[in-house]
Amino acid sequence: MDVDSKVGAYLQTQLREAPAELAHFFTEFEDLYERKIWHQLTKLVETFINIPEAAPFRIGIYNEFVRDWQKYMNKVKLVLFALAAARQFDSISAAAEFMEKIAKEVDQPESQEAHALALLESAHFRLLLNDLDSTRDTLEKCQRMVESFATVDPVIYASFYRVCADYYKAKASFGQYYKNALLLLACIDIQELTVEDRVQRAYDLSIAALLSDTIYNFGDLLSHPIIDALKGTEHEWMVALLLAFNAGDIGKFESLTGSLHAQPLLAQQESFLQQKIRLMALIESMFKRQGTGARTIPFGVVSAETKMPVNEIEHLVMKSLSLGLIRGGIDQVGQQITVQWVQPRYLGKDQIKNLVDRLVQWEGRVIETAQQMSQTTPELFA
Repeated sequence: MDVDSKVGAYLQTQLREAPAELAHFFTEFEDLYERKIWHQLTKLVETFINIPEAAPFRIGIYNEFVRDWQKYMNKVKLVLFALAAARQFDSISAAAEFMEKIAKEVDQPESQEAHALALLESAHFRLLLNDLDSTRDTLEKCQRMVESFATVDPVIYASFYRVCADYYKAKASFGQYYKNALLLLACIDIQELTVEDRVQRAYDLSIAALLSDTIYNFGDLLSHPIIDALKGTEHEWMVALLLAFNAGDIGKFESLTGSLHAQPLLAQQESFLQQKIRLMALIESMFKRQGTGARTIPFGVVSAETKMPVNEIEHLVMKSLSLGLIRGGIDQVGQQITVQWVQPRYLGKDQIKNLVDRLVQWEGRVIETAQQMSQTTPELFA
């Protein structure tokens, strides 16, 4: 048997101590190791460490087995195996130091992707220690590295966006968190997340969408399957709140203020949310009028639809113009707004119905215009 005595002794010990449902892995490990079938062995170890019941074995598998033949394996996989072990450490600081050591080991010209991954995961542990400066520096370095790669393994992107999102969450930078968290979801299969992780991610994204002063279109979130994780939970009301904001529905927003007050972060920002829902109501009001020919709207109409005093409408419109939510102008003398463009919207069922009605009206006007032209200038239609 061509198996290193130390490795063989370790595998035999684990075979005796492992629960019945895991024991066969150690027999297969020994067989593939003896035959030097490294690719299949790497895949089998990957399968093993991803089994929840195998968690107690992850540190030993890495230290006593994987490190013996690590030179034969894909270095990104090596870093992932090391990360699985690090997550079992009792000390976060020790886990950070361990991943930094791994990053140095794989810092070779042919394994820069693995180096970036190890750096990112060490930054994750540093972030858990509230070392924001170190995390920021590592993210900046890794961003430059990733941008220089010709191709990037999706697991690298996922790690980068996850650490970025967690960093911006710690900084309470809602817009940046929202952007990076959605990019993370584009890199992973959300079904591989635990139910708790899906709920937490959907909850954090909802908070970020509501409290960001740069996000006024929730389409990316509302159309993503992650939002379904909130349904049937204590946070389900947040879906209704997001829909209310997206539709500029002030009445629905006001009906949910009881739930909003139960969420400390939202309760602290209620005045901002009041302004934001009125900006969303303004956008929705302008959007509904697109294609109807009504491009000039009196302040009084906007006041009624946004539930704001007429003397505050000019400031509201100026705010929406500065944010790039609409394009147009304000006639201070005539007390009216001229709108040329409105930010594209994510449409709910009622909004789609409204759009269909507008298309039907537009079709009717086209037909009416064509009939008038055929009557007044029949020679054009001969």
